[in-house]
Amino acid sequence: MDLVLARQLIYIFNSLHVPSIEQNTPSDSLPDFRNMGVAVRILLLGNIAGFTAALIQSRDTIQFAQKIAEIAALIEPVLLLSLVSLYALSTWLSRRRYAVGITLVMLLVAVWTTLVLKLDLISDDAATSFGLWRAWVLCAMLTAFVIAYFYWRRRAYSPALTDARLQALQARIRPHFLFNSINAVLSLMRSEPKRAEDALEDLAELFRALMQDNRQLSTMADELALCRQYINLEQLRLGERLCVDWDIESMPGDALVPQLLLQPLVENAIYHGIEPGMDPGTVRIQIAGDRKQLRLLLTNPYHPDYQHRAGNRMALENIRERLALHFDVEASLATQVVGERFEIRIVLPYRRRE
Repeated sequence: MDLVLARQLIYIFNSLHVPSIEQNTPSDSLPDFRNMGVAVRILLLGNIAGFTAALIQSRDTIQFAQKIAEIAALIEPVLLLSLVSLYALSTWLSRRRYAVGITLVMLLVAVWTTLVLKLDLISDDAATSFGLWRAWVLCAMLTAFVIAYFYWRRRAYSPALTDARLQALQARIRPHFLFNSINAVLSLMRSEPKRAEDALEDLAELFRALMQDNRQLSTMADELALCRQYINLEQLRLGERLCVDWDIESMPGDALVPQLLLQPLVENAIYHGIEPGMDPGTVRIQIAGDRKQLRLLLTNPYHPDYQHRAGNRMALENIRERLALHFDVEASLATQVVGERFEIRIVLPYRRRE
């Protein structure tokens, strides 16, 4: 009876067409002010806007030089003080509604603008050229410009292209892997029913994770558990040919990472590093971190003659894109061939749920 049910399960999966995941527009939110890339962009945008304002108000080069000096004298201290404050308040602001967050940012900039003028933090000439109301209007316009930029950037890069590529990545669990796993379970049902049951549970958990909305961050511990379930299924069909060497003693389990970060990399390693070889091969996974960074190193055997087959570069590019989306310039993904092994290195900032 178990064998009949299992064969029926294969038939159902063969005839199943998984519908596309609903692409909800992500809710608007303020940028992560703790991110170095965000801070650099704010400084650049503020200075570009100030330069443009000075250019518009000037009739000649001499007046432009005077205007740019006056505007810079005001906006530079306001920018720096606001950035420090926003860095400290970033986590608290992220819990506020988008409209409330924008209002609080505008009020914060207005407060610093007032203090810079009232406490004589700029030269007398610059202070006299700005009344309080004029300074408020200028800084409010600059703040609105920066907020509009990040709003546009999020709309342009997040919902359409990244979600589409993310769904393609979710489909990278190859159909033949699914069918091979079920066939491997079939071979165990009579001889090792407990192991077959465990394998089916791993398969169910794996596909449950794939069907979730994977635009949010998950913990490194959850990603590791999902990856172990995937490896358990692959070992059913590869047996002793697949060896995994774990080095995760210093891994911070609460570190936040994009969902489906580790599993596609391991799939890459098995597909390109273990399957082509006749002898057993080892996939090494090293995860370490501190309170500043999380570092991942994954290596697998490298077979040059096998590289003409369709590569899984889409998974790497997708992960690189999602790292940039979540962590901007603070995250990186690099690959290289060292001797007879292929290496993937990922560095990202340490973040955890507050």
